[in-house]
Amino acid sequence: MEHVELFFKSIFIDNMIFATFLGMCSYLAVSKKVTTAVGLGAAVIFVLTVTVPINWLLDQYLLKDGALVWLGPEYADYNLGFLSFILFIATIATMVQLVEIVVEKFSPSLYNSLGIFLPLIAVNCAILGGSLFMQSRDIPTLGLALNYGFSSGIGWFLAILAIAAIREKIRYSNVPAPLRGLGITFIITGLMAIGFMSFGGMLTGGDEKKPAQETSAATIKTEQIQKENTEETATVVSVSEVSTLTKQ
Repeated sequence: MEHVELFFKSIFIDNMIFATFLGMCSYLAVSKKVTTAVGLGAAVIFVLTVTVPINWLLDQYLLKDGALVWLGPEYADYNLGFLSFILFIATIATMVQLVEIVVEKFSPSLYNSLGIFLPLIAVNCAILGGSLFMQSRDIPTLGLALNYGFSSGIGWFLAILAIAAIREKIRYSNVPAPLRGLGITFIITGLMAIGFMSFGGMLTGGDEKKPAQETSAATIKTEQIQKENTEETATVVSVSEVSTLTKQ
């Protein structure tokens, strides 16, 4: 259940584009055609799926405070967290270079259409953001880190695919001259972000039951205490009345 929740939350609720607006440069520049958007989106999925779990391993066994304890007790006090950015970017750059070589080898047309934006995945803030979010949210296992990287890539892929399809249709629409190009693209992106905000309550239904149960239990307990206090008060009053009658 935890994997399913993280999968859907990363795609719809914490979408890299519509929730945090990361990776907007590639999103705006390569979304003019669906074919190029699909190619870049697939590359982003691959890079995120590979780099997030690798960086999770680096964070757990090298960068965190006390992560070097596996080397010996004398290394337990070492903290290499200041190297996070360097190692994360090095991992990302290596994977991007691999993707660039594969795309150039098997799909030269896609390589030429993507142009400079394919190697720019190495400095895409969405790619680095995936690893940094993984680190800040303390994802506990390697499986969840792999799930988070893959689902975050799926969310970015869906965002760029949707805007590319819309922009292809807009070419044949009567858009006002001042809004043509990036103007109408920004407007559509904002509207899509508002639409994705509606998914915010998708996974909160189960979290609301527990407070409701606790509230009802607290209400019942309060009513019991009030009832006991009322009975005790009535008993004291009756005892005082009996003592008054006895004195008379």
